[in-house]
Amino acid sequence: MTGTTEALGGSAAVDDAARSVTRPFYVYAVLANTLFQRGVFVLFLYQRGFSAGQVALLQTLLYLVSGLAELPTGVIADRIGRRASIVIGQVLIAGCLLGQVAFSNYWVFLALFIGQGVGMACVSGSDTALLYDLLVRRGATASYVKIKSRFTMLGTVASGAAIVFGGQLQQISWGVVYVGSAACLVLAVVVLMSRVPEIRGADAVDEQDGAEEEHGDATAWRAMLRVATPALVTLVVVSGLMHATLTPYIIFTQKTLSDQGAGTALVGVVISAGFFAGGLPPLLSDRADRRIGYRVIVPVSLLTLAVALGLSGLGLVWVTIAAFLALVGIPEITAVIVDNVFNEAVPSRHRASLLSMIAFVESALIGIGYLVLGALMDGFGSSVGMATYAAVPLLACLLWLPVLFRGARVTTEIEKPADQKAS
Repeated sequence: MTGTTEALGGSAAVDDAARSVTRPFYVYAVLANTLFQRGVFVLFLYQRGFSAGQVALLQTLLYLVSGLAELPTGVIADRIGRRASIVIGQVLIAGCLLGQVAFSNYWVFLALFIGQGVGMACVSGSDTALLYDLLVRRGATASYVKIKSRFTMLGTVASGAAIVFGGQLQQISWGVVYVGSAACLVLAVVVLMSRVPEIRGADAVDEQDGAEEEHGDATAWRAMLRVATPALVTLVVVSGLMHATLTPYIIFTQKTLSDQGAGTALVGVVISAGFFAGGLPPLLSDRADRRIGYRVIVPVSLLTLAVALGLSGLGLVWVTIAAFLALVGIPEITAVIVDNVFNEAVPSRHRASLLSMIAFVESALIGIGYLVLGALMDGFGSSVGMATYAAVPLLACLLWLPVLFRGARVTTEIEKPADQKAS
């Protein structure tokens, strides 16, 4: 490996060009995730006079719209530019946050959450595609896992800190909370516009372009059909089920802890600590990828989630807290590694479009997961409902077994990056 493909962040072997790519992305990650309302927005909606059912509908609508908008926004990102798509998305989200603090009518909130879902879709896939293709230009894709792990860590830690500060800022006013979040998103856009170059699908040139022209892949749909090996499709579904377990688990842990006797203050501390605990393990992603590999780490993460859900079902508050804090970070390691596999599997010309298709599957499964886990908790109680939901990651494990034991490849030899072939 050359110096440009070694670990970033302090290594003398890394060239200045690669550093110029990652540093603004790290700043962007912190600002884009400094959302003060994230840990208290449910309380805000309740104070607006909305019922639990109305709040649940807003959340479901958010993920549903985000999932449906993934496909068109991915195509747009490849056409007009990945950076432009991110800017549009973050500005749209910022506007929707300002609208939420300015209005109180439920129908207006429905429209604002729809807009926020579209904004999330504009960002999803485009940020990863932009970062990966900028590294392709510098010949530094072998460092992507380490770079993305730090990107994820910074974003997660920023989220945890924002949750803590959000509770304090709320004592001043809800306006300060929401305006502060919107301001951070605008600052993130400024950093992106001033420090990160634009890349469109047609501008992306990597080792896959020759194969792309040979196959005549003129559209994202044709490219998807070419790269959609059974192993890749299985990984998309299994990854989606992992996220459909982790995301509702984190949110509904608040209710589970409350029902098990934890006070509001303790719940807030635990959830905030969970964000910090989930932000540090991704730093181990590069080492886990090299020593274990995604084929093994995927079922390990799924079994970890099943154990965490099962322990939550015991109804013991301190066991639930310990399981949450100890295990919530492991799937985050897998998410970084799997993200790298997806990037290796898709051609640069249609990267944002194809990653958006994958994000669509994940968003749809997350939305369904919210409904299923919510129904289980309503029907059996929060603790038993959590334990019952452990069937989802166990099902994903079963789906992954053929890939694990048969050694099926997610990427073809044509699609595998040049720096990976040489290693």
